[in-house]
Amino acid sequence: MSPPRKTPLHSVHEELGATFTEFAGWHMPLRYTGDTAEHNAVRESAGLFDLTHMGEIRISGPQAGEALDYALLTHASAIKVGRARYTMICDASGGVLDDLIVYRTGEHEYMVVANAANAAVVSSELSERVRGFDAQHNDVSENYALIAVQGPRAVDILAPLTTTNLDEVRYFAGYESRVAGCEVLLARTGYTGEDGFELFVATEDAPVVWRALSDSGADHDLRPAGLSCRDTLRLESGMPLHGHELSTELTPFHANLGRVVKLDKPGDFVGRKALAEVAENPPERTLVGLRGSERRAPRHGYRVLDQEGAEVGTVTSGAPSPTLGHPIAMAYVDHSVGEPGTTLQVDIRGRSAVVEVVELPFYRRNR
Repeated sequence: MSPPRKTPLHSVHEELGATFTEFAGWHMPLRYTGDTAEHNAVRESAGLFDLTHMGEIRISGPQAGEALDYALLTHASAIKVGRARYTMICDASGGVLDDLIVYRTGEHEYMVVANAANAAVVSSELSERVRGFDAQHNDVSENYALIAVQGPRAVDILAPLTTTNLDEVRYFAGYESRVAGCEVLLARTGYTGEDGFELFVATEDAPVVWRALSDSGADHDLRPAGLSCRDTLRLESGMPLHGHELSTELTPFHANLGRVVKLDKPGDFVGRKALAEVAENPPERTLVGLRGSERRAPRHGYRVLDQEGAEVGTVTSGAPSPTLGHPIAMAYVDHSVGEPGTTLQVDIRGRSAVVEVVELPFYRRNR
């Protein structure tokens, strides 16, 4: 087995005293000072993340848009240059291989960003699916480091380092820019529920950009943040994670994300027939939020029970919420018990804990 890969910022993380973990074949910072402190920094000021483990695949050529229309759920050819879309790549049965962000970086060029655990699968699938089109597939993951600054002070921290007017960078957009003198693709998306930016930067420039952001953020309580707090941030914001809320056994409709399935776009796409059938016959279970009333938090795989003790669902993600001060979880439950306000139970290691069904997301930032 190959040793885990290290990002171009590995030595920087060591200097910062990071605790590392192996994730998706990478040696990644799990935390620096503490999960709660890093989580709260993102909610209250800003956090700085190394996300180099994500995958980047470039699709280019005269039929790049049409190729992605066929390969993905989104209507890629309708995306305007400089904009981005959240989408998914499914198999023929409608199961989710991964959720993605697609940036249209030029008239005939797109960049697909895949989650680290699925990057190889996504790249392989795209390579196969674009073959019938006048389009080229190029996995450029090795060329990029990805740095994210997330939180309400993100604009204040990034603005002095770039000539780009950040007020003009729209949500779900990506533009060529310069940060700390380095060329970057400057995006405004995020996976925390907060405002913020992602900087796709050449690997050799990553330490320069990271240190510039750190210096600029010194007066704004910017903190380096690891993978652990990223998970609680996305959970509070009701954002799905592949292997938990999404999988090849589930379609986007299961996760209440049918909006990403563009059945009205022209032409065929992988999974269209199966997904059209699911749209006509909704799944028996639905994804809901659960609010805990005790200190114990429901965790992935725990059984959800009705008030009589019958099993009605399964927890997909759960943790104590640093922002809200009580346990939260997402779970797939039977439609009959999925209405907000319904009282249920979760079997936590043989003991029942009372939970209430609530609307997702658990947390929304003040815009």
